[in-house]
Amino acid sequence: MQKKLLTALVSTVALATVTGALAQSVRLTDNVVRVGVPTDLSGVYSELSGQGSVRAAQLAAQDFMAANPSFRNKVQVVGVDHQNKADVASNKAAEMIDRQNVDMLVDLPTSSAALAASEVAKRKKIPVMVVTGGTTALTNESCSKYTFHYAYDNYMLANGTGTAVTKRGGNSWYIIYPNYAFGQDLNRQMTAAIRENKGRVVTNSDATPFPNTDFSSYLLKAQSLKPKVFGTMQAGADLVNVVKQYNEFGLRQQGIGLGIGLLFETDVAALGQDAFAGALATVPWYWNLDQRARTWAAKFERSFGKKPTWAQAGVYSATMTYLNAVARARSDGGDAVVKALEGHRFSDFYARSAYIRPQDHRVILDVYTVQVKPRSQAREAGDIFTKIATIPAARAFQPLSESKCKF
Repeated sequence: MQKKLLTALVSTVALATVTGALAQSVRLTDNVVRVGVPTDLSGVYSELSGQGSVRAAQLAAQDFMAANPSFRNKVQVVGVDHQNKADVASNKAAEMIDRQNVDMLVDLPTSSAALAASEVAKRKKIPVMVVTGGTTALTNESCSKYTFHYAYDNYMLANGTGTAVTKRGGNSWYIIYPNYAFGQDLNRQMTAAIRENKGRVVTNSDATPFPNTDFSSYLLKAQSLKPKVFGTMQAGADLVNVVKQYNEFGLRQQGIGLGIGLLFETDVAALGQDAFAGALATVPWYWNLDQRARTWAAKFERSFGKKPTWAQAGVYSATMTYLNAVARARSDGGDAVVKALEGHRFSDFYARSAYIRPQDHRVILDVYTVQVKPRSQAREAGDIFTKIATIPAARAFQPLSESKCKF
């Protein structure tokens, strides 16, 4: 009996010693890893990102700490509202890094805000995982050693949706886009994809104010031009307004189809599936893709009260990928984490066949061309998409041969 007690005591002391040594070997600033989530908490992207993104990062932190005892109580998440404005995003990023000792930034809807925050992070050598900002400039002319582009980008959207719609007979388009970095870039990418597939844009694309509520003049123009596809590059509440008015003006009945550049589950929920029925989109993930996706989505819904958007799920995946890199690097120092991320291959519930390209920090992963189901075909609430095709990671994103990145 005494021998067993002695053995148990020795084992406990040994475990405590190993755990203590492990904890001491991890070099953390202020003995804590702080994850910053600059996001839209009050504007047009707040439903698809917003508080759900903050909660997703918190869940990732909790799950990481549970799986890594040496990091227990050593990961914190800080969320702020960047209001979809570049200057606010820049100021908030600097404040989070300088005053709140944030070690990385994640999410960043609105491309102009993502670009601005990335510039701050570059100066301060803090890793950034852009999930919800879409401009390809982040891995091209505005790339940075400290910026990683996660989930999607405008090349992927255009390569998927522009190609699929044009090949299905939608070979003449009229396009509108929000007049800021994301919309301008997506318009260029979508136009290139349409032309590459022997389609045409019938007139110059039109830039719309951002944010905006009245798209009637553009819909009237579409009626007069009579393209096969009315292409809308808006997102969030702006997209909801476009699609609502597209249906009110009866464009579908007039033979003018709907081409959507960027689509989130919350956009469809806002109007109902029938308003979007038949529309094609390209997404990096959706909640009922398969059992792995459904299991994680159920966990998120229990915590947040709503099913996740693919952006919110992406924030969880990106946060976990960052934290795992901290664990491999045994440091939250920017340069050490960047080194641990570059060239990393992984596959989780979200990012399948994923690889972080060291040359431009584009995170490539399998993506999916989907079609919105009519409500009559939905098997349960939130059953929105039918998968049309899987686009393998190697073909989904801009090839390195076309990259303009230099860092």
